[in-house]
Amino acid sequence: MFDLELPERYRRYVPLAAWLTIALTVLFIPLKIIEYGYVPGDDAMRHCAKAVSGKPWSEILVVGNVFKIDQSLGWHGILGALHQVFHWNAEGLMVFSVVAMFLAVNAALLPWLRRPEAWLAALLVAMVISDLPQRWLIGRPFILTTAALLTILLMVQRRPPDVKSFVSCAALIGACTFIHGVWYLWLLPIAAIFFAGKFRWSRLLAGAWLLGTGFSMLASGHPVDYLSHALGMALHGVGGHLSTRSEVTELQPFGGDILAVILVGALVALRAATRRDVPPLTKNPAFWLMCGCWILSFRVGRFWEDWGWPALLVLVVTELDALFAEKFAVDSLRRLWLVLILAVASFFAVTADLNSRYTKNLDWSYLSEAQHPELAGWLPEPGGILYSPDMGIFYQTFYKNPTANWRYILGYEPALMPADDFKTYQEIFLQNGDAKAYAPWVEKMQPADRLVLRAGKNERPGIAGLEWNYGVPGIWIGRPPRVPAH
Repeated sequence: MFDLELPERYRRYVPLAAWLTIALTVLFIPLKIIEYGYVPGDDAMRHCAKAVSGKPWSEILVVGNVFKIDQSLGWHGILGALHQVFHWNAEGLMVFSVVAMFLAVNAALLPWLRRPEAWLAALLVAMVISDLPQRWLIGRPFILTTAALLTILLMVQRRPPDVKSFVSCAALIGACTFIHGVWYLWLLPIAAIFFAGKFRWSRLLAGAWLLGTGFSMLASGHPVDYLSHALGMALHGVGGHLSTRSEVTELQPFGGDILAVILVGALVALRAATRRDVPPLTKNPAFWLMCGCWILSFRVGRFWEDWGWPALLVLVVTELDALFAEKFAVDSLRRLWLVLILAVASFFAVTADLNSRYTKNLDWSYLSEAQHPELAGWLPEPGGILYSPDMGIFYQTFYKNPTANWRYILGYEPALMPADDFKTYQEIFLQNGDAKAYAPWVEKMQPADRLVLRAGKNERPGIAGLEWNYGVPGIWIGRPPRVPAH
C-alpha cells in the first residue's frame, strides 16, 4: 500500500494536503484539551484573575520590600484589553491563554521546516519521554519566550546575520521581555551561539538583546525597577529559602533527564546510520544551549524545562526535517501516509488524559460564595487578609474571586512576602505544618482575616485561638472568635 503512487494530476496537491493536515492537528490539540474542562493549576489562573481585577499586585498581595514592579506587564495588558473589549471573564481569558500559547509555539517552528511533519514527529517523541508539550498548554507567558527562542535557534541555521535578522531578533526579544520579564536569561542563547562558532550571529543577537531589553525598560515606565526586580526575584526565589522544600516547585533542582540523554544518543546513531553529509552537532547552537541548561538545571529545574528541552527539540526536528526531505518525495503518496500517521499519533499522544492530567481540576473545591453560599461569613471580610501556606489556595481563590476586596499573604512567589511572614512560611514547611508554627500569623490576625488550610473532614486543624469551619471538601477555614454583640 505504501508503495502506491498517485496519478500525476493529483501529486501537486500533496504538499497542500500535508500542510492542511498538520495545521488542523495543531489547532485541534488545544481545542480538544479545553473540551475536557481543563484549567491549568498555577500561574495562568492568577494572570487571568489579575486582568479581570484591574488592580495592582500591591492591592492583591501583602508584599515586602522585594516587590517593585509587575514582571508580566505586557501579558496583563493584553489580557486586560481582551477583558475590556470582549468582556471575557477569567474563564474566557483562560481558554484564550491555553489555545493561543500552544499555537504560538507551533507557529514559531513550522514556517522554517521543509517537511513540517517533522514537527509532529518531534511532538510525539517529546510527549512519550517527557511532559514538554503538556507544559505548552498551561497558558503562561513564558511560552511566548519559548516560541521566540525556537524561532531564533532556527533562524540562526536558516538565515544570514543581516539587518533583517537583527530587526527580527530585537522585536522578538523586546516583545518577550516586556510580556514575560526575564530579560537576563537571553544571555544563555547568546553564549550558546558563541560556543557553536557563529560569532557574527552571537554579536548580532547580543545587540538585539540590548535593544529589545531597552525597549522593555522604557515601555514599563520604571526602567530601573524593571531591571532590578527581575534579578531580585530570581535571587530571592532561589537563594532566600532555608530548604528547597519551600521553594516554588519549578525552581527546585532536578535530578537529570536520562531519557533526554538517550535521545541525544539516538540522534547521533541516526546520523551514523543514514551517513548524511551534515554539520556536526557541535556547530548547532541548540546543542550547546541544551548542554548548558542540563547542567544548570541541577540547581534550578526550569533551566531544563524552559530552555534546555526546547533546544533539544530543535535538534530533533532539524534532523527529522532533513531525513524526511531526503527519504520522501515532496509530492508522493508515501509522504502523505507519513503525515496522516504522525498527525493521528501526535494528536492522541498529546490529548490523552493520562493520569487525569487534563481533568484533575474537575474535582477542585473553590472558595467562592457564588458556588458555595454557605461560606457567607467565612471568607475574608473587606480589607482582610487570607493567610495560607498553600499557593494552590491563592491561585484557585483569586481565580474565582478576582474582584474581592481582600489580600493574600502568600501569592505566586514566597519571596514577595514581608520578611517576618516569609520566616513564618518557612517554619511551617520545616516543622511539617505543626500547629505551633502558625502562631505568629494567628497572633496578628484581625477579625477580617482568615487562615485557610487543606485537610480532610475528620482532620480539624489543632491551631488554638481560632474557630474553624469545614468550608468546602478538603479545606478548613479559621477565623478569630466573634465577640458576642451586647
